[in-house]
Amino acid sequence: MSQTYQIVTRAAKESAAIVEQFCKANGEILLPILGMIESASQIVDTVVHEIGVKTLEVILALSAEQVAGPRTPGKASGEIRHYGSQLGRVQLADRKVQLKRPRLRHKTEGEVKIPAYEALRRNPLVSQYMWGALLRGISTREYHEVLPKMAATVGVSRSAVSRQAIDASVEQLKQLQERRWDQVEILVIYIDGQRFGEHLILSAVGVDIEGRKHIMGIASGATENAAAVKELLTGLRDRGLPTDRKYLFIIDGAKALRTAIDEIFGKDQAVQRCRNHKLENVMKELPKEQQEQTRRLMRAAFKAPTAEEGEKRLEQIARQLEYDHSSAARSLREGMKEMFTLQRLKIPTCLHKCLATTNLIESPHSGVRKRTHNVCRWRDADMVERWVASAWLLTEKHFRRIDGHEQLWTLANILGREAVAVKRGNARPEPVESTPVVAMTSTVSVHMGTIPKNNRRVRPRWQTEPAC
Repeated sequence: MSQTYQIVTRAAKESAAIVEQFCKANGEILLPILGMIESASQIVDTVVHEIGVKTLEVILALSAEQVAGPRTPGKASGEIRHYGSQLGRVQLADRKVQLKRPRLRHKTEGEVKIPAYEALRRNPLVSQYMWGALLRGISTREYHEVLPKMAATVGVSRSAVSRQAIDASVEQLKQLQERRWDQVEILVIYIDGQRFGEHLILSAVGVDIEGRKHIMGIASGATENAAAVKELLTGLRDRGLPTDRKYLFIIDGAKALRTAIDEIFGKDQAVQRCRNHKLENVMKELPKEQQEQTRRLMRAAFKAPTAEEGEKRLEQIARQLEYDHSSAARSLREGMKEMFTLQRLKIPTCLHKCLATTNLIESPHSGVRKRTHNVCRWRDADMVERWVASAWLLTEKHFRRIDGHEQLWTLANILGREAVAVKRGNARPEPVESTPVVAMTSTVSVHMGTIPKNNRRVRPRWQTEPAC
């Protein structure tokens, strides 16, 4: 059997000798590099240490719950009860780790030991294995496997870990479903759906007057039907979102969305259809060789300064298409007026980038998908809602204010929220009414120009300049 050998030539030996000689003579050059390596290793070591401590504390809490059951604050239950916590030390590989461990007490027999804590203190091989599992999870980014492997080492079952995760996700879903909207001045509401297996989750994201984004709620359904959308919007109403105010809704064009908005919030609400969805729908009805030209013409029409001009341009495109591609023409004409709601309301063009499409809600959808892609089987709608709620709350932490948020006061005024715009200090200044004023002296009549209505008088030049 042939083997691969590394052949070291005379030139390679000479090069290695030259490098070695250079390093010996100029060792000071390598000191900064050595410092960088040492500081980097310290940072990595600190991160791994912190993750290990937090994971161990979760495992000890689970081990205590297996002995005494879950905590019941304010209620005494069972013979063995939770009795607070205290600092403890365990050996984890080459180090002693200080952590917070729970305490248990028997009703009559006193202190009760935590099985996982005792196993870590007695057997150093256990800590070695757990440290290896922790490092493998960190190095391969398989964080979801770290806790079950380390927990199983000290006798905590995977089912206990799973129950803990379920309880945490239920709490996050409850947190999302109980958010109140009485004190948040929402101007824009985005609604879109995302599919998980056979289940569809409708999500609503709101933008307040300062440009901050909020996850407002989720609802499950088989499709984007009116019942599912109505459940979502009714939930927002029940949690304090006023229905007697005007909002700007951004939707993908589904008729069920428009029907539910009209029923819950009234037919006078402003609705902007997503222009990207319209482009995709029309392109699906055209052959490939005509798609690029039609796309450019439609995008040019979307940039028209007025709604009338934009609709006229789209109608011209539809007339060109209806001879050979009637289905594309029908798709283009469907909901045409709602494609130009922004122009019709005279919303500043700096806000069109965020308000003309549903990209604002579809972009965080990718973050939700990233956090749920490991799930292979969605058992039921409750499981989907728990996972999506947890993923949304994690994604929400990375939200930034929308582009052009400085001009949202204009949208507030357009929607009839002048009082809010004034309160924020962003209201458009009222047009200044001016009145010509004439100042008379005994010998000269001097025209002072115009004086603002707020009585801030301007002194004439002859009163401020020294006499000649």
